[in-house]
Amino acid sequence: MQYFKSNTVLYLNGQFQKATDTTADVYGQSLHYGYAVFEGIRAYNTHNGTRIFKAKEHFERLKRSAELVHIPFPWDVNNLVEQTYQLLKLNKLKNAYIRPLIYCAPNMSLIGGTKPSILICAWEWDAYLGHEQLKVCISNYERPNPKSTPIEAKLSGNYVNSILATTEAKSKGFDEALLLDMNQNVAEGPGANIFMEKNGKLITPPLGNILPGITRATIIELCNVLDIEVTERHLSVDELKQADSAFFCGTASEIAGIASVDDYKFPIRWVDTLGATLQRTYKNLVLEKQNYEVII
Repeated sequence: MQYFKSNTVLYLNGQFQKATDTTADVYGQSLHYGYAVFEGIRAYNTHNGTRIFKAKEHFERLKRSAELVHIPFPWDVNNLVEQTYQLLKLNKLKNAYIRPLIYCAPNMSLIGGTKPSILICAWEWDAYLGHEQLKVCISNYERPNPKSTPIEAKLSGNYVNSILATTEAKSKGFDEALLLDMNQNVAEGPGANIFMEKNGKLITPPLGNILPGITRATIIELCNVLDIEVTERHLSVDELKQADSAFFCGTASEIAGIASVDDYKFPIRWVDTLGATLQRTYKNLVLEKQNYEVII
């Protein structure tokens, strides 16, 4: 996939410049050690114009991620939101995926970051996990123990774990992986949270060993609007493999239905699931359609 062209503009440390003119230092901690934090944000072309969904919440989480790993965050969140809208305008993007990244200055030692830089880029990106239901396998890789790195931070180095899990899954003929935590409970996908449906109710793993997804929180909010019962608690693999349906959710993937986990196929047709209902509702919400809570 081509992420930029000769005329693509990005934002770097308060200035807009062409992506082709941008350089990075090869002696940075971020390149060598994965010591960086980032966000994934989406913009949508709505009837109210281009809107970035929950922009402030994403930049607040970026700030929190930086604080958790001792990277200074000297920027104003509201200004970053404004600059991101300007970035979209300069690149003539209406539907876009936005990637802010905070990385550190050249430093080969293992001490906390100094003189951080902020990069924001954007590109057109369709549904990250595609439009079909997914064949998923339980990964041999586990989510990192929260005592090893802060799991609630979107820390670049943590995503080596995600790359390994997805690569393993695809090598086995699956579409995506599902990772467990150190206690062998269901945790999340490599880049998305998970919900399962059983007897007309939803269950999702609790915070603590998973990324606190903004889309996950939005789904819980929508469940309250739609009077769908949702519980946050630990899930075993055996319990997941007795569920009626399941889905991933995340900024990049939005809501993606899961067809099967290993050799277990979920029995309810996707169109009849709570996930499909929430998928339609979520789409109406991000597109700012009126009465999004009413399912037709």
